[in-house]
Amino acid sequence: MCVAGCQEAVWDAVSRRRFFKGAIAASVAVTAAAPQIAGAAPARSFTSPIDLTHTMSAEFPTFFGVPGIEMEKKFDLKKDGFNLYWWRLIEHAGTHLDAPIHFSESGATVEKIAADTLVAPLAVIDVAAKAAQNPDYLLSREDLANWERKYRRLPDNCCVAMQSGWAQHVGDAAKFTGKDSSGVFHFPGVGPEAAEWLMKERKVVGLAVDTLSLDHGPSKDFKVHRAWLPSGRWGLENVANLDKVPAAGATLVVGLAKVKDATGAPARLIALA
Repeated sequence: MCVAGCQEAVWDAVSRRRFFKGAIAASVAVTAAAPQIAGAAPARSFTSPIDLTHTMSAEFPTFFGVPGIEMEKKFDLKKDGFNLYWWRLIEHAGTHLDAPIHFSESGATVEKIAADTLVAPLAVIDVAAKAAQNPDYLLSREDLANWERKYRRLPDNCCVAMQSGWAQHVGDAAKFTGKDSSGVFHFPGVGPEAAEWLMKERKVVGLAVDTLSLDHGPSKDFKVHRAWLPSGRWGLENVANLDKVPAAGATLVVGLAKVKDATGAPARLIALA
């Protein structure tokens, strides 16, 4: 669909692309010839991006047991000349971010989260073997200590991710939620003591889990949410493919819908490893 001024805009974009193509080539040539500055941080490189995002759909398991997204087709290509859906969604469904305001009175809403905190070193703590034995497993202070013994101190301004193996159950809502006959959920989460230590002893900007919640399934008081989010940090839930990311050395990129006053939002997560 091309409205008034569309053709002119297209030609303008093409012209600018030609300009920038030449500018980039010149920049590369200059950079190649430029001397290295002593003390400058080396550029980080990666071999492949890893998608840490589940596909959002009405079938994706949710904490509330209702569809996290509903899509109504309002315009159709054959009839209207273009396709367009109206969405109705839950902020905290699918792979998503919890903003500080989610569990605080005056915390940052989604649009106020600083962009420089959404690109962070990623530390993946693998507790899959323990979670397989105990679905209510809590990431512990000892798990963090074991990671640091292997990979050194957690990097500043990093995101710490719990890899419990739970993402493999996302196609089975009963298994993923672990909801029993009494209505109690059963899935792993972050232990309150571990979260408290990370806040006090390390510089961590975010927590990530491959389950429905930062707190484990049986939690009724949501201690991790109530401590972590009001501290100004964010959380990621329902993260995919953490088993494909190296334990240390990757960089997390959080693509976040910038919605005013939102307490959370769907996220597209990419690990650069």
